[in-house]
Amino acid sequence: MNTVYIDGVAFWAPTLPHWDAARAAFRGEGQALDVPAKRPAPQLLPPAERRRATDTVALALEVASAACTAAQREPATLPSVFVSAHGDLGVNDYMCSTLATAPTMLSPTRFHNSVHNAPAGYWTMGTACHEASTALTAYEHSFANGLLAAATQCLADGRAVLLVGYDVTAVGALATVTRSDGLLAMALVISPERGAHSLLQLDWTLEAADQPDTAKLLSPAAQALAGKAMADALP
Repeated sequence: MNTVYIDGVAFWAPTLPHWDAARAAFRGEGQALDVPAKRPAPQLLPPAERRRATDTVALALEVASAACTAAQREPATLPSVFVSAHGDLGVNDYMCSTLATAPTMLSPTRFHNSVHNAPAGYWTMGTACHEASTALTAYEHSFANGLLAAATQCLADGRAVLLVGYDVTAVGALATVTRSDGLLAMALVISPERGAHSLLQLDWTLEAADQPDTAKLLSPAAQALAGKAMADALP
């Protein structure tokens, strides 16, 4: 059995735009917003960059910053694992459509936001972080694999790791083959030792098992978010 500790949690969905609201709703002690919140505007970026930021960058930086604040950790000191099932589906739909119809009109700015580690790059630049950063994807099991990677790195190196998971809405032709019906992001600061800000202890091991029915683990408020690509973070 391996043990790590969760020192900070952050969450963002349009109807539950911060962890306190999400935690209350998941416990049945609060309600989701009737009017969805606007996409977050990451304060790490200069105003011009903030306006141009893609949904994936905005979500990732919002929850990463909030998790570090909750854990009272300096962002520049933390290695990180960024995980997304699909990356930026909006940018990729734009690129595929443009390449098929007017390839010479492809935007260099949009192109550099299409790579899977773009949010990790914005994060490390915005926080002046020189620690290792990993970008992962594992389709519908992306958050679980990100959690495994972060927890393993945490124990192997004996230091805290930031885990950031995020996905956005599927659009265009990609929406016909990929299910992702909205924005969802979550971040954790994972530590190898219990500290003053530790929220919970996570004991874990690897073993062969049947696929769990995760829907049974979700409250009604969490089930309402189950159509989003990062929904494996919800249990």
